[in-house]
Amino acid sequence: MSGVRQLAFRLIGLLPARVRPGRKRLRRLARPAWIRTIRRTTPLSDRWGSDRGTPVDRYYIERFVAGHRADIRDVVLEVKDSGYTDRFGEAVDGSEVLDIDPANPNATVVADLAAADAIPAETFDCFIITQTLQLIYDVHAAIRHAHRILKPGGVLLATVPVMSRIVPRREAAADYWRFTPDSCRLLFGDVFGHENVTVRGPGNALVAAGFLFGMAQEEFSDRELSTEDELYPLVVTIRAVKRSGAADADAGPRSG
Repeated sequence: MSGVRQLAFRLIGLLPARVRPGRKRLRRLARPAWIRTIRRTTPLSDRWGSDRGTPVDRYYIERFVAGHRADIRDVVLEVKDSGYTDRFGEAVDGSEVLDIDPANPNATVVADLAAADAIPAETFDCFIITQTLQLIYDVHAAIRHAHRILKPGGVLLATVPVMSRIVPRREAAADYWRFTPDSCRLLFGDVFGHENVTVRGPGNALVAAGFLFGMAQEEFSDRELSTEDELYPLVVTIRAVKRSGAADADAGPRSG
């Protein structure tokens, strides 16, 4: 029990019995405010907290992409829109947007990444794909195509969820997967070469729980957001480099 709470209990104990709070009331007073906030069966927000502020996972995604801004150069492909390319890109000569949905006005390349044979090989110097692979059933094929369309020396910057609510049907055809740092090391390492892949899993139990309940980034302190616990990652970040002279990876998933 913290010193502040101990002092509060002592002061309450000095009150006359007739005005002293009952046991149930006392337990509610002793419970931290954030526990009262999430002790519920429905979320505070069903929009990942976007109606309360900035979704918590964006804190880690944007820190990751910004930290690799030097990789966002020359010809860049990004999924759905060019937001991160525009914000963080350095010396970008060309920007393309990939989407499976032809109705997306931002899309310049319309394709299913799991069946993207129509996209020429060795076209892009950087490919940014954030919070998308969980929506692709054949994730192995998607990663192989991501490798194929990168030029030798090109960089894939990817993020995937560890903990998240399900994407509703009105926003995606289906939501198939959640990932771990270990699964991503194998998934991307088997295609790009394990020595060419860097994987991290930022997050902690507090922000993971808050994200599931729809709390926004602004409702956490900088210390709470920046604290990392490898047992409670919120997202996985992956930087994978296509080595020079690498043949396109067309082998199936690793077994065993």
